[in-house]
Amino acid sequence: MGLPCTFVRLTGCNLRCVYCDTTYAFTEGRAMSVEEILARVRAAWEGAEPMASVRGAFPLVEITGGEPLLQKGVHPLARGLCDLGFTVLIETGGQLPIWTLDPRVIRIMDIKTPGSGHAHANLWENVEHLRPQDEVKFVLMDRRDFEWACDVIRRYDLPRRAHVLMSPAYGVLDPKALAKWVLESRLPVRLQLQLHKVIWGPEARGV
Repeated sequence: MGLPCTFVRLTGCNLRCVYCDTTYAFTEGRAMSVEEILARVRAAWEGAEPMASVRGAFPLVEITGGEPLLQKGVHPLARGLCDLGFTVLIETGGQLPIWTLDPRVIRIMDIKTPGSGHAHANLWENVEHLRPQDEVKFVLMDRRDFEWACDVIRRYDLPRRAHVLMSPAYGVLDPKALAKWVLESRLPVRLQLQLHKVIWGPEARGV
């Protein structure tokens, strides 16, 4: 959070989470070849000086959605971005296999809570394929979601496997309440806010 990053948002999702804030990604967008996307991303970073950062090599590119793993083209796209020297992150809803991705890609995997309406869709086998550079994210609606997430974190010893993030559903769960619960839990997790909404507002796109 806070680092400059280019987002590549892919269309289509097989879930309909209660708190989804990108419903336009279900159907909007336009067809682009992998080569066209690579050219657009490379042009966006033209003149940027590669350097080390707290997240690895800089600059950063994140592939998101929708659910990016629904598209077969995500694999050559991710490989192409890695080959160009970008640090590549892919954010996935966690219901499809993550072990098929290029090993250079940093996986940001949501674990769907009961409040999302899709806790039944979690592919728990993914947990065994997490690595220290990967991230696990819980988007929380309420205290029940928080307690459920804490149980999952402890049961799978998630902080040993990857970075663990807890994010309040925007406009639903008060970040102050979540911060208090995290401190009381003594769990080694990070509180994540949607910084783009804080800066540009909840309706802004392309920021």
